[in-house]
Amino acid sequence: MAFSSVRIVLVCSLALTTQITCTSPGTFSIDYKNDCFLKDGESFRYISGSIHYSRIPQIYWKDRLLKMYMAGLNAIQTYIPWNYHEPVPDQYDFSGDRDLGNFLHLAQEVGLLVILRPGPYICAEWDMGGLPAWLLKKKDIVLRTSDTDYIAAVDKWMGKLLPMIKPFLYQNGGPIITVQVENEYGSYFACDYNYLRHLTQLFRSHLGPEVVLFTTDGAGLGYLRCGALQGLYATVDFGPGGNVSASFAAQRYVEPHGPLVNSEFYTGWLDHWGERHSTVSSAIVAKSLNEILAVGANVNLYMFIGGTNFGYWNGANSPYAPQPTSYDYDAPLSEAGDLTDKYFSIRDVIRMYNKIPEGPLPPSTPKYAYASVKMTKLQTVSEAVDVLSHSGPVKSTFPLSFSEMDQYFGFILYRTKLPVDCSKPVPLSSPLNGVHDRAYVSINGVASGILERDKSITINITGTAGSQVDILVENMGRVNYGKGINDFKGLVSNLTLGSEVLRNWLVYSLSVDEAVSKGLLRAGASQVPSSQLSTPAFYTGSFSIPSGIPQLPQDTYIQFPDWGKGQLWINGFNLGRYWPSRGPQLTLYVPVHVLSTSAPNNVTVLELEGAPCSQGACTVEFTCTPVLNAMGTDGRPLFNKEDLS
Repeated sequence: MAFSSVRIVLVCSLALTTQITCTSPGTFSIDYKNDCFLKDGESFRYISGSIHYSRIPQIYWKDRLLKMYMAGLNAIQTYIPWNYHEPVPDQYDFSGDRDLGNFLHLAQEVGLLVILRPGPYICAEWDMGGLPAWLLKKKDIVLRTSDTDYIAAVDKWMGKLLPMIKPFLYQNGGPIITVQVENEYGSYFACDYNYLRHLTQLFRSHLGPEVVLFTTDGAGLGYLRCGALQGLYATVDFGPGGNVSASFAAQRYVEPHGPLVNSEFYTGWLDHWGERHSTVSSAIVAKSLNEILAVGANVNLYMFIGGTNFGYWNGANSPYAPQPTSYDYDAPLSEAGDLTDKYFSIRDVIRMYNKIPEGPLPPSTPKYAYASVKMTKLQTVSEAVDVLSHSGPVKSTFPLSFSEMDQYFGFILYRTKLPVDCSKPVPLSSPLNGVHDRAYVSINGVASGILERDKSITINITGTAGSQVDILVENMGRVNYGKGINDFKGLVSNLTLGSEVLRNWLVYSLSVDEAVSKGLLRAGASQVPSSQLSTPAFYTGSFSIPSGIPQLPQDTYIQFPDWGKGQLWINGFNLGRYWPSRGPQLTLYVPVHVLSTSAPNNVTVLELEGAPCSQGACTVEFTCTPVLNAMGTDGRPLFNKEDLS
């Protein structure tokens, strides 16, 4: 399509204000005649930034929102992860860091409008794209389609969520101006228009006829063919460095009139373990942003702040590649909310089109390097299985998956016995690549090797008949994009010893987080091995923060010199995965709210591969500076969504 057809939006006068008041009912609609949005009867263009409340502690929501406002944004965009709020069926959680209502109130209080993306599927590099893993209890469920079981679950969830959202709509006096239906559906294999029609009717029935509903898809006709639907305003997403007019021409193909919208203008990109940290130069981002704003388009910067995949919330891509704990995204605000050079570059571009709010910028939060913490070994996972698994083992001829065990995150222990003598090395294999995602194998308490999805499906083991075989399987995060989102975890197919299928398993569902937070772990009987690979084990240490210093506590980072791979808790809060041996992330972000000055701070580590405690200092170290790009030098190209469609 010719560029002149894109420029027509310039006839729309852009009344961009720096102070937005959304305390009384107003109107927000699409002006198809003048190719723009109308807010309270006046032409309007939003310059927005993405922030995921689920990746930022509640105590920092207002700080981050204010920094976004002071950059010249007049709106934010956020996802609602279904699995974050309904972790098990019919149990809803909107408290604490999940207090969506408080987040929306704060956005309005700061002066920011809200573009809401409630799913039910969100992608977002979030576990299973935000869909709850308990949906996989029906093994043949077809997600994101008209599958009756899936639709029933969606209807029930949206019947809970959308009535909560309705009071926050702009026409009801709230900050929400637009609501997305599904997410990048044109990139999914199903192309089920009836599914999109059902969602449209569902959203309308709960939110009413006035709210602007929209879709987002890649800026190509191939994506829009299955992603766009009459009754939903079609928008596109594309990153910096490309042809802006050609990208918007794709939107114009399905929306000949109405505002131009880039719903995801990428300020950086996502990471995977074992690949270099993704960066995009400030100059390229600023140049493309200027081109977008120059044609009068609306834009959302994804991400404006990325945040952190605390706990087990990271997603993965296919071929299986899990994302790390940090979701820094090379965004204008860092993972810890710090102002970056990219922040100021973007602010300078926005300044050319909109008045920047006056007043001082909120500063970056101070960081403090607490002392190194000496760690002491506790029990191995095998030794602690009785306190980790309250219900005890489930007996099964063949392995059971996480879903079959009604466990959705973390770890499961599989136990059996060697059926024959293996005096010489015998291959233990997952011939159907059924280890999802990483399995730590030990024989009679001695580490034998690691099986890893797509990478290592066979190891050699030795042992006598009757020896105890323990296999700890780690869920590394579910696929969040593409046709593989129905990502079952655990041993999802049989293991073989030589040519014989292993049978007669004891399967332990492990409540590791509960055991750590309740202090149920104790010193173990086993000694720290001298070999490089050891069985998964817990380690603990503590440190105190002086209470008489007004500036403390402060945010910090923690690093793991010579440790292998594992999970970290401080005072029972699960800060996420560390994997310095693979990188690129070497440090984990520790926000201030998990620290205490009134009591010693407990540090618990579940080391899965091997601690340095027999060869050197058995310590973890606090630092002021994040290290997110220490590895990934193999020159592999950045991940593109197009590669997965």
